[in-house]
Amino acid sequence: MENVKYTSRRLAEIFGITQREVAEILGRRDKFGTADLGKLRKAVRKPVPAYPHRRQLFLNFKGGTGKTSLSTSYAYRLAERGYRVLVIDLDSQGHATRCLGEAGGNFTKTLYDVLVRKATVTEVTIDTKLPGLRLIPSNLAMSTMDLALMPMAGREFKLRNALREVEADYDFVVMDAPPSFGLLNLNALMAAHDLVTPVLADFLSYDGLRLLFETIQGLEEDLSHQLENIFICVNGFNQTFRIAREAVDALREHYPEYLLKSVVRQCTKFAQASSEGCPVFGYDPDSKGAADIEAMQLEVLERIKIGLAARPDAARSVR
Repeated sequence: MENVKYTSRRLAEIFGITQREVAEILGRRDKFGTADLGKLRKAVRKPVPAYPHRRQLFLNFKGGTGKTSLSTSYAYRLAERGYRVLVIDLDSQGHATRCLGEAGGNFTKTLYDVLVRKATVTEVTIDTKLPGLRLIPSNLAMSTMDLALMPMAGREFKLRNALREVEADYDFVVMDAPPSFGLLNLNALMAAHDLVTPVLADFLSYDGLRLLFETIQGLEEDLSHQLENIFICVNGFNQTFRIAREAVDALREHYPEYLLKSVVRQCTKFAQASSEGCPVFGYDPDSKGAADIEAMQLEVLERIKIGLAARPDAARSVR
C-alpha cells in the first residue's frame, strides 16, 4: 500500500476538519500518505463509537463472489475510522494478503504456526502501511491446515482460543475465508461473532447460501455456537440486468432478516485496486465501489449497535 495517496479533501472528510486545518497540522498542502493518517489521528483525537470486541468472518461456500475485495476494503475503512483492526487471511492463495500490499511468500509464519505449532497470534502478526491495520498473512503453507488439525483434540476451537490473547488489542478482527468447508473454516465460524456473506445477484448463489445455513444450523445443534449476526451482502450488482433484479427480489423474499439493504454495485475499481495491492478506499475513495462499501459498513455497524442495545449484558466498550 505504499502507493496510497490522500488528498487534503479526503483527510478532512475522514477527520471532520477543514482542509486548512489538515495543512496546518501536517505542515504541507499535498502529497499525503497513510503515515499522515496516524499523525492526524494523534493531533485531532477524533473519538469513534465504541463496540465490544468483534470477530467478523467473510465467507461464502461459493467462489467468485468478490469476498476478498469486500473484506479487505471493509477492514481498511474500519482502520481509517480509527478502529484497531486485525485482518486474518485464511486462504492459502493469500489474496487478502496481496490486497493489503504484502507478498505472502515473504513470510515464514502464518496462522498455521498458531493453530498447529502453538505460536502466539502476536508472533505471526505484521503491520501494514495503514496505522491501526494489522495482518496475519497467508501463503501455501496454509494448504495442509485441515489435515494437520484433524487428529487434534478440541480442533474446532483452536482459533477462538488463540484469539483470546489479543482480544484487548483490537476492536475488530476481520477474517477472509476460502470458498470451501473444512476444519479451518469451521474454526473461523466458531470464533466469529458476525458472519458477512457476499453473494452475486444470480440464482447460483442460492446453493452456497443453502449449504452455509445448513452448516450454521449444525453448529447451533451440535456445538452450541450461535452467531450474533448474519449479514448477506449483494455484490457486483448491475441494475440493468433483469436476472439480477429478480435474484435480489428472491433474496428479499427468502432471507429478509439477513439481507442488507445496501448493495455493492459492479465496479472495475475493485480489480484495479487489487492489482495495485491496496483496497478500493486507498485506490479510489470517490468510486461507486467505495461509496457502496461505506454504506454497507455503516448498515452493518448500525445493526450491531441495535443488537447490542437489546442485550443489557453486553459490554459497551473495548477501550
